[in-house]
Amino acid sequence: MAVRSDLRNVAIIAHVDHGKTTLVDAMLWQSGAFRANQDIAERVMDSGDLERERGITILAKNTAVAIPDGQGNRVTVNVVDTPGHADFGGEVERALTMVDGALLLVDASEGPLPQTRFVLRKALERDLPVLIVVNKIDRPDARVAEVVDETFDLLIDLGAGDAQVALPVLYTNAREGTATLDLDTPGEDLGPLFTTLLEHVPAPRHDPEHPFQALVTNLDASPYLGRLALCRVQHGTVRRGQTIAWCRADGTIEPVKLGELHLTEALDRVPADEAGPGDIIAIAGIDEVTIGETLADVDDPRPLPVLTVDQPSLGMTLGVNTSPLAGRDGTKLTARLIEARLRQELVGNVSLKVLPTERPDTWEVQGRGELQLAVLVETLRREGFELTVGKPRVVTREVDGELQEPFERVSIDVPEDYVGVVTQLLGLRKGRMEQMVSHGTGWTRMDFRVPARGLVGFRTEFLTETRGTGIVHHVFDGYEPWQGELRIRPNGSLVADRKGTATQFALLNLQERGALFVTPGTEVYEGMIVGENARVEDMDVNPAKEKKLSNVRSATGDELVRLAPPRSMSLDQALEFIREDEAVEVTPVNVRLRKVELDATVRGRTAKRAKHGAAPQ
Repeated sequence: MAVRSDLRNVAIIAHVDHGKTTLVDAMLWQSGAFRANQDIAERVMDSGDLERERGITILAKNTAVAIPDGQGNRVTVNVVDTPGHADFGGEVERALTMVDGALLLVDASEGPLPQTRFVLRKALERDLPVLIVVNKIDRPDARVAEVVDETFDLLIDLGAGDAQVALPVLYTNAREGTATLDLDTPGEDLGPLFTTLLEHVPAPRHDPEHPFQALVTNLDASPYLGRLALCRVQHGTVRRGQTIAWCRADGTIEPVKLGELHLTEALDRVPADEAGPGDIIAIAGIDEVTIGETLADVDDPRPLPVLTVDQPSLGMTLGVNTSPLAGRDGTKLTARLIEARLRQELVGNVSLKVLPTERPDTWEVQGRGELQLAVLVETLRREGFELTVGKPRVVTREVDGELQEPFERVSIDVPEDYVGVVTQLLGLRKGRMEQMVSHGTGWTRMDFRVPARGLVGFRTEFLTETRGTGIVHHVFDGYEPWQGELRIRPNGSLVADRKGTATQFALLNLQERGALFVTPGTEVYEGMIVGENARVEDMDVNPAKEKKLSNVRSATGDELVRLAPPRSMSLDQALEFIREDEAVEVTPVNVRLRKVELDATVRGRTAKRAKHGAAPQ
């Protein structure tokens, strides 16, 4: 096998907010990708609006940095920045098929968290060398030695080989752009990281006699070139304008002519005449290409195995907006437009599934978690769609006649004062504590295994009970037998019983019944949820009731009335809040809660049948 010594392909993997994108920033600056006076935003790889607003990476993206090898030559390093959230794990799995090694970032204070386990397991399954990088060593609560021990314990627990455990550990401060192999010797730049990377991440290997072969691992779009297939060349070379074999997912092979060929330099894609083994390229000219397909030599096509990712664990219904206020905010309202957009999403997002339901205007969308589904809905909303979104539900399966549900590994960091209340919260959700460690700093870490459906709506209640101080992370951790019914939300809803405009007089009386979600002047309709009841059952209320006026002057008529501020709900919080018989109405301007069945009479009949054990009609 031949080796390309002038190239390296490496992925940066970690738990969310452990500094991946910040480290890529520092690598770009120190490799000379930017001018000294160039105005570059922080976390330059997080280019999407939602990524910048939420401060997270959602899509895996690659960049290229040129670094010296110590012998007067420059080596091109293709760096793939990956998401840290478990919900976007499909992006991590695809990214790892493009690289020959990985940098595993671990926070010097938080240590390995659930997503650290997930990304490390995926890297070890592909037998990649993993360099451990302990980041944020400047934190006042850093506990570097313990974190290194915990990371090695995790490596051994996941079955890492001796060669992988023997790799050096790097200590970095990504924000300052420094790295060192010895904590007693402060780093001045990222030189030690670059040197270690070149030494321990293998160069791409290829067979000089093997014909051209590349696996499509990601898709992008250009307003000028159309769909772009992003792939890594495994063997052989490819030229612009060349005719190649397109090995489709259905087994057919079709000759196609390449339009354009691009390589990555820093943040830009630049046209290239030719690409060789190990190069990560963007190809234009194949309009219907999808992820997991192979591009090969037209005279000797050899398809690679189709890319597979983990199955979805959570699903929700998504359909047209059927409320009385539909069509006022959005421009894309019909089932045809929604279905076409969902099909388009499936092309670039292999971890999603879209299934038909009994209704022609509603679909079930399955993904890895609440965040992934909420980001999808938020994206559609910003594109002008109006939607009705149902409650997230877990995807169950049947094994040997036994119903099984997905479980999550949950890691929680809380001040010691809140250990009892968090344990009680997860106990109600059938959670099992597996480990509890106190670091002696007043904080405690607890690890639980919890049914995935028990975590729907958990984050909001958790932050309320811990006064906003707690930190929770979770990742999918297999299937177990069905755990029975969970009673998660103890309170019912205040449901409007007629159409109208909410008045201050009505809301003043209703606020004694529970927390309100609307303000005076808000348009309401029958079946819309206007608040949370203080009791278990739902209550039909009239938020549009007006004060009766008479021709008799009242001495107290001009008294100032103060309403408690309403609880404002984001899309994520609304999806967590709703029950089985409720839905979220999403438009480009508003997020409203509503009952699935708007008619109070029909809801009453259905509830009565359910109470007496009769099947609802």
